[in-house]
Amino acid sequence: MAENHASVILNAQKQRQIITRMAHEVVERNRNLDDFVIVGIVTRGAVLARRLARELKRITKRDIPVGELDPTLYRDDFKRTGALLGAKPTEIPFSVDDKTALLVDDVLFTGRTVNAAMAHLFDIGRPKRIQLAVLIDRGHRELPIRPDSCGKNVPTQYVEKIRVRFKECDGRDVVLSGLAGSAE
Repeated sequence: MAENHASVILNAQKQRQIITRMAHEVVERNRNLDDFVIVGIVTRGAVLARRLARELKRITKRDIPVGELDPTLYRDDFKRTGALLGAKPTEIPFSVDDKTALLVDDVLFTGRTVNAAMAHLFDIGRPKRIQLAVLIDRGHRELPIRPDSCGKNVPTQYVEKIRVRFKECDGRDVVLSGLAGSAE
């Protein structure tokens, strides 16, 4: 998707507002954050996880442990293609056992990435509960997965692409949509 031909769904200001709202939703859903951890799905889910943790600290004055995982090797759809896969390191420097784990990703589409992330998380430990937070829910679920906290629902065509851009890894904060097949 050529970014100059893409539509802006969220600008930087709206993105910040939504992340603040999502953090408030997390606090409302989890009155006790003593046994609460955040795990972001690499790459942009991990960025969003760190931003949510910063916002939670601002709201609650508490440091929430944040880790990240790469579920690539747990993907059922990639296993079928026989593609050679490379995974980034998983960095979860805390126990997830008996914790409420907030799994965070940038875009929820078919649900396969979240399913793989949960399988990976259970290989690491046994959380008491897993909640899901996503910045964008674009629909087209293939698995019965839904977010507990969603920044924005964006109905899309199956062939459409949603691109979340974060300053930390992309140089700017924006969410874009456009048709697949355009050069990026």
